Amino acid sequence: MDEAPRGSCCYADGASKLNDAPAVADLLEFLRIDVELESACADREETACSKNVTRKQRNWERRLEVKRCKRKEEKQRKKLNRQNKDVNELQLSKRVIKAITKEKLEEARAAGPRVCVDFSMTDRLSAKEISRLAGQIRRLYGANKKALQPFHIFLTEFREDSPLYMECVRMNDGFLNYLIDVTEESWFHLFPSEDVIYLTPDASEALEYVEEDKVYILGGLVDETIQKKISYTRAKELGVRMARLPIDEYMVKRPNPKNFHSKILAINQVFEILLTFRDTKDWTKALVAGIPPGKGYMLTSTASTDVTNPQEELKTLAVEFMSNKH
Repeated sequence: MDEAPRGSCCYADGASKLNDAPAVADLLEFLRIDVELESACADREETACSKNVTRKQRNWERRLEVKRCKRKEEKQRKKLNRQNKDVNELQLSKRVIKAITKEKLEEARAAGPRVCVDFSMTDRLSAKEISRLAGQIRRLYGANKKALQPFHIFLTEFREDSPLYMECVRMNDGFLNYLIDVTEESWFHLFPSEDVIYLTPDASEALEYVEEDKVYILGGLVDETIQKKISYTRAKELGVRMARLPIDEYMVKRPNPKNFHSKILAINQVFEILLTFRDTKDWTKALVAGIPPGKGYMLTSTASTDVTNPQEELKTLAVEFMSNKH
């Protein structure tokens, strides 16, 4: 076999390499384009992320600004409230309020309608009931101080050596300075019998009005006293007019788990009813103001729409029991 010339072999290899050069160039160009595309995608992703971060940052800054504005407004509101409170306190200081209250009570003592608490029956009460009665006297006087039209209050047959008097001094701050009339005399000797209306739940006549020239007698007993018709019997013996609050005329029994209904009220509750009626001339408002739900009564107008929840009623009774206990 004839050997090919060495020069021709070299020539052939060079020609092959020269023929492959365009392919290599194409490959390099393709790789450059691919790198540029990847770089462009990365730039776009970075730009998108940057926009998201910027948007979130702006939203956060806006929320912070809103919060700062709200805090600033709240501070200004509190400042204005403090200023208004300071102005009100300057206009109506405790001293001024005390002077106004004293003037109203003195005017009531001079010419106001009269309410008298009869303490002739306190010997029937236990030590616990005496303590409760002392608390009721404090609440009665507190209601009279706050009233627009206070009553002239009398405490009759109220001896200074009695357990009730000593309990009032012990429990009620400032009791000795109460603007009321305290006497050991009986109301029967103080007021003409024709001016007297003895309030008792056992009376047949319902009270229609609170008359300015009448004296309303409240029996000085507590509402859990088990002895019945004590005040009714006393008023009947003395032959004076009796009346009851118009509970039957404006209220009905409220269903409750214990089937408990009582028209016997504490003296401060009766007193608040008289105060409210005198201001409003409305028995529905007066009875609601003075009769707690635990007594088992509700207004006739709401009876048809009232749906009693036994658990809520038990809670009401428990609250009423605890408030009476204290």
